[in-house]
Amino acid sequence: MDLVSAPLHDDMVGVPEGGRAYWVQTADDVRIRVGVWRPRGATRGTVLMLPGRTEYIEKYGDTAGELGRRGFATLVIDWRGQGLADRLLDDTRLGHVNIFTDYQQDLAAAMTLARTLELPTPFHLIGHSMGGGIGLRAVMEGLPVQSCAFTGPMWGIYMSPMIKPFGWALSHVAPMVGMGTRLPPSTRHEGYVTAHPFDGNALTTEPSMYKMMQEQLAAHPELGIGGPTLVWLRESLMECRALAQRPSPDLPCVTFLGSGEQIIDCDDVRQRMDRWPNGRLEIVQGARHEVLMETPEIRADVFDQLEDLFSQPPSNTHKSAAFA
Repeated sequence: MDLVSAPLHDDMVGVPEGGRAYWVQTADDVRIRVGVWRPRGATRGTVLMLPGRTEYIEKYGDTAGELGRRGFATLVIDWRGQGLADRLLDDTRLGHVNIFTDYQQDLAAAMTLARTLELPTPFHLIGHSMGGGIGLRAVMEGLPVQSCAFTGPMWGIYMSPMIKPFGWALSHVAPMVGMGTRLPPSTRHEGYVTAHPFDGNALTTEPSMYKMMQEQLAAHPELGIGGPTLVWLRESLMECRALAQRPSPDLPCVTFLGSGEQIIDCDDVRQRMDRWPNGRLEIVQGARHEVLMETPEIRADVFDQLEDLFSQPPSNTHKSAAFA
């Protein structure tokens, strides 16, 4: 693989120096951006950080810094349709994907880059929100990681019992009548942290972390996106349903769920972890959706548990041809 440098905005608040970003072409010819932090002494392995919908590499600079202090390199992906990766629609404010499993091609391309850069092994995974859905399929299909962790994983999307049938119907019918790139009701073109003040937000209880997210997008608004399209909603609902039918892999796993979670379906997370043979569910008291961007006390405890997980001896690191 030829290495092609991409921008990495390390002038932004919360982004440590020393990182590099690269343009990577996927098998279906979409250009994505991949960021890498490999601090001196980061020899204990590499953490594959899979962000959520709307997110971008720089948002996880703080996470990369913390992992680096604990001896791990970090790789972060700009998924297709967000960050500085190729946008899939003319209206770049919209979050969109044609088929949910297309994200697996982004991850496969990032793994090729990791091999080219000779990032330290073993590999570990953290999947947040939408990245948790992408990561779950990946480990089911042989992503060569020694362990995996998830934070607020999108294994189900929360909708009230009254709204859920309407959400399923609308997301399936709208694309049939040429309205698949419309926003679902109650969503907007602006990004969440841009449109919502800290008070009452669903992401974090920590004001400084929320301010960091706001300042990052104020400095580089081109990184942000707003609400998802109805096609994205359809694809996500179908992916969650498909994954729910499959068994959990025999891989060490810790999943963190904030006690104040409001975005993903907590019941689906509990059901998954109840049948994960080598996994456990940690309910993080006082936290909301983004436990990696919570109070210093919560973050310290979460990173301690992640370090413990990533330090376990290998048990069943598996791989498939897709990620070889």
